[in-house]
Formats: sequence, C-alpha cells, structure tokens
Amino acid sequence: MSQDSRTRAADDTKPLVLAVSKLMPLYLGPLTERYQLLDRLHETDPAAFAAAAPRIRAVAASGESKLPAELVGRLPALEIVAVMGVGYDGIDVPACKARGAMVTHTPDVLNDDVADLALGLMLSAARQLPAADRYVRAGEWAAKGPMPLARKMSGARCGIVGMGRIGKAIAHRAQAFGMSIAYTARSAKADLPFRFFPSAEALAAESDFLVIITPGGAGTKHMIDAKVLRALGKKGILVNVARGSVVDEAALIEALEQGVIGGAGLDVFENEPNVPERLRALPHVVMVPHIGSATTSTRQAMADLALANLEAHFAGRPLKTPVPECR
Repeated sequence: MSQDSRTRAADDTKPLVLAVSKLMPLYLGPLTERYQLLDRLHETDPAAFAAAAPRIRAVAASGESKLPAELVGRLPALEIVAVMGVGYDGIDVPACKARGAMVTHTPDVLNDDVADLALGLMLSAARQLPAADRYVRAGEWAAKGPMPLARKMSGARCGIVGMGRIGKAIAHRAQAFGMSIAYTARSAKADLPFRFFPSAEALAAESDFLVIITPGGAGTKHMIDAKVLRALGKKGILVNVARGSVVDEAALIEALEQGVIGGAGLDVFENEPNVPERLRALPHVVMVPHIGSATTSTRQAMADLALANLEAHFAGRPLKTPVPECR
C-alpha cells in the first residue's frame, strides 16, 4: 500500500465534519488536524457535497453561521453542531433536534470581554472619545479651541435589556461607576437587587443608558423599536452588544437623525458587515465591527470549548455546553 493510500485510509477513520461558514484559524486549524473537514463544501462544490452529505456527522459553525432546516435535512447522519460563539440564532435548533443532533455553543468564556466592550461603548458615546481623538489628530484643538462639552456617565441610570451571564457582568461593572441598575428580561430574578421592568419600553423611560444584551432570533427581532427609542429620550444613549436584529435599524437611524435619542454605541448591525451610509455619517454614534469577544485569549478559549464539545461527543462523554434547548 502506498503512503497516500495509508494516509487516506487513516483519514477515513476520522469523523466527517462540515464547516458551514468561514471559521477562525484558532478553530479551523485543530478541526483540520483531528477530523475530515469539508470547508464550506456545500457552497463551493454542490456535487461533491451531495456525495459526502450522507456521511457528515458534525457541523462546525461560528456565532454568525447559518444552518437552516433545508441544509440540516440534507445531512441524514448529523449528530452534533458545535458553534464557536455564544449566539446560535442562525442555527435551526428544532430541525437539528428532529434529526437527533445536539447543538453546543461557547457561553461564559466571553462574558468579560463583551461586558468590557459594553462599558467602553457607553463611555465612548458619552464622552465622544472617537470624535475627540479625531479632533486632536486633525489639528482642530489648536485651530478651534476646546471641543463642545460631553455628558457624564458616572452616577447615571443604566438599563439592561437581558440579564443573563453577560448582563450581570455589565451590571457589576456599571456599579463601579456609581450607576443605578435596572433591567428587563423574560421574568424577574429573585436573586438580583436591581429594579425589574416588564418591558424594554418601560425600562427605557427610566434609563440614561440602555444596554442591549438579549439573545437574537425571531423572539427578539426589533424588540428595540421606535417606541422604545422615544421612551429613552433625547439625552439617552443606546448601546447594542447583542445582535443587530434586536434593534430596528431604520428606526434607530431616524431617531438619531431627528434627535429623538442622544447617541449610540454599536458593536452589531442588522446586515453585517454592511452598515448603512446614513448611520456611518452620524457623528454622535460610536461603531465597532462586532468585536465583543475579539481578544486572543477569549477567542482561544472559545475555540477550545467548541473543540471540547466535539471531542466529548465522539468519545461518548457528556457534552460540555449544550444550548438550553438541548439540555
């Protein structure tokens, strides 16, 4: 038997895994070493995918990946979907469960980074830090004198939409700024000392900063609409570190243009990576390109956890972090 034949035979003993979107090297590299990886084969070579599909046992995905029911239906041997990300709203979990496949994600390991970014966006929007940086670089400080006054963040009212792990981490940090904390969620949490509001609109009316950290998906699509933005008011600042779909982006742009709210700090957008020109043109909006968990240490921890879920499954051990619907 030739060396190529021996290598091919050895590879055939490894489970076949489909990557459904472009994956980070931290995840892609180990997948390639440990499994037979088909990197987006369903998009690049439909005929080859059709031939391989009956043998695909796992799907590797990111938090932005799409795995619709139609694609799940073409994977009769699917056993597990391992998402490198806490969000999984692009994965049709009911279709996976109907197929008998488990879905896993990577919660907890990114809590600190996302919470840190939320506070950074709050402070940047309130004190207009990116605009101040541009002001100095452009020589306008010397030419025009001091910038217009900004607003104070310490001691303000922070409303949090979604009080899960990351929401609690944001609240903890906001308390260090002397902020009062209130929240809305599916239900009040008896273990929290913060004031609960039954809706995002009611919470916005009592907030100076409204921070969005609720899961995405059909159940929260456009939860933050024109009514919520009106309730937040002309001095209020919206911060979104959740999903772009949670905010009605057209309503947000109109509210910002018309001074209905005072500003925004955005990590996520409805049609990423495409951001409307009208939104990009607004000077009182701070925008970053979906970097909530984008530090080396956290992305490594996410990749390690996604791989650990795959390894546990194929070794017959309990999964590390199945999504709530699969527990």
